[in-house]
Amino acid sequence: MTLPRPLKLIGAPPSPYTRKMVALLRYRHIPHTIIWGDPNNILDQMNIEKPSPGLLPTFLLPDEAGNIKAVTDSTPIIRRLENEVAGRSVIPNDPAVKFINFLLEDFGDEWVTKYMFHYRWHLKEDAENAAKLLPLNNNVTLTEEIWKKFKDYIGPRQIDRLWVVGSNETTAPIIESSYKRFLSIMEKHFASFPFLLGYRPSSSDFAIYGQLTQLIGFDPTSRKIAHEISPRTIAWVNTMEDQSGLDPKENDWLEIGSLPDSLQALLSEIGRVYAPALLENAKALENKDKTWEAKIDNCQWHQQTFNYQGKCLRWIIEEYQSLNQDDQKKISNVFQGTGCELLLQ
Repeated sequence: MTLPRPLKLIGAPPSPYTRKMVALLRYRHIPHTIIWGDPNNILDQMNIEKPSPGLLPTFLLPDEAGNIKAVTDSTPIIRRLENEVAGRSVIPNDPAVKFINFLLEDFGDEWVTKYMFHYRWHLKEDAENAAKLLPLNNNVTLTEEIWKKFKDYIGPRQIDRLWVVGSNETTAPIIESSYKRFLSIMEKHFASFPFLLGYRPSSSDFAIYGQLTQLIGFDPTSRKIAHEISPRTIAWVNTMEDQSGLDPKENDWLEIGSLPDSLQALLSEIGRVYAPALLENAKALENKDKTWEAKIDNCQWHQQTFNYQGKCLRWIIEEYQSLNQDDQKKISNVFQGTGCELLLQ
C-alpha cells in the first residue's frame, strides 16, 4: 500500500521517540506533518481507533486494505519506511553491521530510556521541572488553575511508574554509573566518527539521539552531568536534529572487521548492564514471576517483569539467527568478552 505524502504523525517534543522519528524523517527526506498533542484526543476527533498500547509518536498509516490506522512502535515503523521509501537508508547493507545496528537501536530504546526516565522523575528538582513544563507542551495557554491541576497529577503519576522501568533507590547507582560510562564512551567515539557506525547515521543513532534530547535538552541533572563529561555528545545531539543536508555514500558505514575501540566499549556496556537485564527478565517471564531480582554490575537490581523486553530479546535472537554462518561467526568474534555473547546463547 502506497504511503501517503506527506506522512502524518502525532507527537510531543518531550517524547524521545517522537524526536527519534522526526529527525529520521528529516534525514530521509520523507515529507511529513506533525500534530503536537495527545493522540487519544486527536484520534477521537478523527474517528480513528486508538492503538494498544497508546504510544508517542503515533503514525497514521494505511493498512493492507488502504484504511488509515494509528500505528506505534518506532522500530518496525522504521523498517516499513525502509521497504516503502527508497534512498538515504538508515539500515547498513552489510548483514553483520546491520545486526550491530539492531542491537544498538534496541539499547537506545530500552536501556538509554532508563537513564531518561530515572533522571526525569527520581530526583526532586528534575521531577518538579518536568511536572511544571510537560503540561504546557500540549497547551501553552493553560490557565494557572488548570496548569496546577496538571502539575499535581503528572508528577505523582510518573513517579509511581518508575518501578516499571526499574528506577528505584536500589537500582539508582547502577543507572547513574552506566549513564556516566556511556557518556565517556560517546565522547571518545565522537572524537573519531560523526555517527555510531561511521560517516552516515543509522537507526541506532536516531534511537540514542531521541533519548539524549531529553537527558541533555530538558532534564537539569542529566544535562549538567553531560556538560561535565561529554561536550562532543552535546554538540552531536544538536546536529542530529536535522541531517537533511548530509549526502551519504554507500561506503560510509564501518566494516564489521574494523570496529573502533569506542564501539567495542559501547558493546561492553551493553553486555555489562542491558544484556543481563534482558536475560533475567526473560527468565521471570518464563517462570510467570511478576518481579525479578539479580546482580547487575555488582549491585542488586530489582524491578517489575516487562513483557515488551521479552519481545526485544526474542527479536535480537531472531535477527542473529537470520544471519548466515559466516556472519554469525563475525558477530561472535566481535561480541567475545563484551558480555553480549550471552544474548546469543
